[in-house]
Amino acid sequence: MELTPAPEVAPDARRCAWADGSDDYRAYHDTEWGVPVRGDRALFERITYEAFQSGLAWVTVMRKRPAFRAAFAGFDPHRVAAFGDADVARLLADPGIIRNRAKVLATIDNARALCTLWEQEGDGALGALMAAHAPDDAALEAEGFRRPPREITDLPSACTATRTLARALKARGFRFVGPTTLYAGMQANGFVDDHLVGCFRRGLGHRFPADRTRTE
Repeated sequence: MELTPAPEVAPDARRCAWADGSDDYRAYHDTEWGVPVRGDRALFERITYEAFQSGLAWVTVMRKRPAFRAAFAGFDPHRVAAFGDADVARLLADPGIIRNRAKVLATIDNARALCTLWEQEGDGALGALMAAHAPDDAALEAEGFRRPPREITDLPSACTATRTLARALKARGFRFVGPTTLYAGMQANGFVDDHLVGCFRRGLGHRFPADRTRTE
């Protein structure tokens, strides 16, 4: 689900302030953050990253993504759902990923929950559920958040919609899917546009060519 190289960015292009911390953050901001993700398998991968990132800097997970993909069978939900004790031991011994037992077990449980969701509602059900709970600007403004956001302090960490989504996912067997984790996922995966006013990426997330929309 990697993007093709982004078009050349003007040297004086303005970005969200958080993106100026490193070359890794700038590249992520310019080519990935806010670009819509399509496909439940790709969303499962991103939900997993958000769960492992909890309590850590995002760059820590970002640099480990190739190792995560290798360790978790390319995030094929059916294969991850079949993981057993030997796989858990393998994952906890893998220095390429974040070796957190609770998060490893949650990822396996989430794969099983996604497979069950597919059996009940079909492939695409996870994406549909997330899209149904994506907050629009009017809803966020009603909760007191300035839209469109002008400063980092204007950005929510969670909202009513992600709290509702968290309950819906937990009822379906998903774990490590709290409201804050899910809002971060909404931002990263193009369900909400939280690029700041003045950022060259503001308003562009849903207008990338089809071949730049991230998929499985």
